[in-house]
Amino acid sequence: MAPPAEARADLAAAVEPLREVPGAPRWGDPARWHLTLLFLGAVPPALLPGLTGAVGDAVAPTPPATLRLAGAGRFGSRRRPQVCWAGVDGDVAVLAGLAGRLAAAARALGLPVEDRPFRPHLTLGRWHPRRPADGDLPGRLAGYRGPDWPLTEVTLVRSAAGRHEPLDAWVTRRTPSARP
Repeated sequence: MAPPAEARADLAAAVEPLREVPGAPRWGDPARWHLTLLFLGAVPPALLPGLTGAVGDAVAPTPPATLRLAGAGRFGSRRRPQVCWAGVDGDVAVLAGLAGRLAAAARALGLPVEDRPFRPHLTLGRWHPRRPADGDLPGRLAGYRGPDWPLTEVTLVRSAAGRHEPLDAWVTRRTPSARP
């Protein structure tokens, strides 16, 4: 699912001063930034109709939610960072519940699902393993807080050769929850 253009533009403006910093990752294109709720790898074509139905069933009970991109971090060690990411704030429990239902639906179809906790994030960039890397760089975005947005849609996407092809999308409930 992609945050709305306004949220991606706000984050892109915060990242801009870091784009040419020595040791920065290879930054992703803000137009392609998204949140992955479940990564499946190759899905046999015969299972796609069942997966599409199962995703719709998993999305249906999703309550209204408000999200926001906030903070940053890295996967990998400080000395050998791999991925620079922006965090997600707001109704994260709703997002985690949705991710759990999606994983259960995929498992029920016999698809392999990684057995690790869901960590909502948006990948900003990746460090090349054989180039100098500044693993402290995500700390410069620690105080970032983007605009809120309502969770309105979940998209099933096929990725191949670096291209993303939307296969189907489901609208979630529209009324965002109140924030304390």
